[in-house]
Amino acid sequence: MAQDLRRGGPPDGESTAGTAGTASTQSGAGPHPTAGTPKLVGVVWGLLVLNTLGSAGAKTVVPLPRSLIQLVTMGALVAAFTLALALNLRLRVRPSAFLLLLTLLLVPSLISSLQLQSGFGALFRCARLTLFIATLWLLSRWWNGGTTFVRHHVRMYFAVLVSVAAGAVLSPGAAMPELYGGRLVGALWPLTPPQIGQYAAVIIGLTVLLVLGRRTDRTSASVVIALSLVLLLLTHTRTATLGLLIGLALAIGSLVLTSAAARRFFTWTVLCAVVAAVGFAPALRAWFLRGQSQEHLSSLTGRAKVWDALLAEDRTMTEKLFGVGLGDKSFGGLPIDNSWLAVYHEQGWTGVTLVAAVFAVLGGIALLRPPSLARACAIFLISYCAIASYTEAGLGDASPYLLHLAVAASLLAAPAATPLPTPAVPRRRVPRWAQDRR
Repeated sequence: MAQDLRRGGPPDGESTAGTAGTASTQSGAGPHPTAGTPKLVGVVWGLLVLNTLGSAGAKTVVPLPRSLIQLVTMGALVAAFTLALALNLRLRVRPSAFLLLLTLLLVPSLISSLQLQSGFGALFRCARLTLFIATLWLLSRWWNGGTTFVRHHVRMYFAVLVSVAAGAVLSPGAAMPELYGGRLVGALWPLTPPQIGQYAAVIIGLTVLLVLGRRTDRTSASVVIALSLVLLLLTHTRTATLGLLIGLALAIGSLVLTSAAARRFFTWTVLCAVVAAVGFAPALRAWFLRGQSQEHLSSLTGRAKVWDALLAEDRTMTEKLFGVGLGDKSFGGLPIDNSWLAVYHEQGWTGVTLVAAVFAVLGGIALLRPPSLARACAIFLISYCAIASYTEAGLGDASPYLLHLAVAASLLAAPAATPLPTPAVPRRRVPRWAQDRR
């Protein structure tokens, strides 16, 4: 599967610059910023994915102590930073407005966490976020507008989904417990239905775009999409499904004018959607409601009550500006499940402004770029994160959503300019009789 995802033409923006950079490395002139990405970069990305899996979720087949899971995830982050530093000892980084804004986000996080309203755990989370952002800075050296990090992203999260599928086969009861209403959870590693739905939706969207851009073969892509789609349906995750559909519509729409394959895919998708909406309307409605009443659905399964209580709480001016410190994204013992309110609660209006600036910068750059596969993938990731932010938290802390946006930033990074080689000056041939004989 990993080999299949490497097939196809060279990624956008990598063919010329990457070749020149590799040649300069071989000649001893030192690596160029757009040189071929080392294979260990994929290992670093996998460790970052492991760190963001979290430690809360359903009961697993083999009970895993939460302390052990936290040790593994934090160890993965430390290992990722150490390996990234070893790969980039000269600390060469690419200018990135996205990473600059994330770095500025550390300021309100630290100011609010030092007040210890959320306990010493807030300082620990600040240290984790700092290490997470530092690792992304070290990896930015290889951000050149190509699809390298898209492939790493798909491979790593597909490996997570394979473990979910394996858990469902080994223990169907543990994988779809009554506690979660029969929705699919992680039976080998504690993963919640929204997490699995998020990973599946992102993988499906990126793989579809890679197929349209002829960056992977259809056989391996069909396997990835089919398994991910089945798992997405079993999670009954509405946010991930809507994010996938809207994100793909926007991404493919950006390719319609320049890609015949995108136009064909868009046309067939619309026809299939109309047929499905007419023929399977009752089944789709039942899947969407998940057995909930209309009143429960209108209150967003109880989220609205938590949001109203959070907004109604009295806060000091410092708390309004910088929040109460990084926590577990909960209020009154209940999950906030909204990235904007979670950021407001923990990092104040300063954090909300910086997160909004992240979307404004990435979205603005994507709109200004000419149509391309890299631009379409970036549009999908940005739009998916924006949609999911309404019912999911994570934009203000180390999370999969920041990794999605980091991939988008790598796709929108302009390839570094490669200096043109100086042509050799031909030596003038001097006749033998005119040579100075000494």
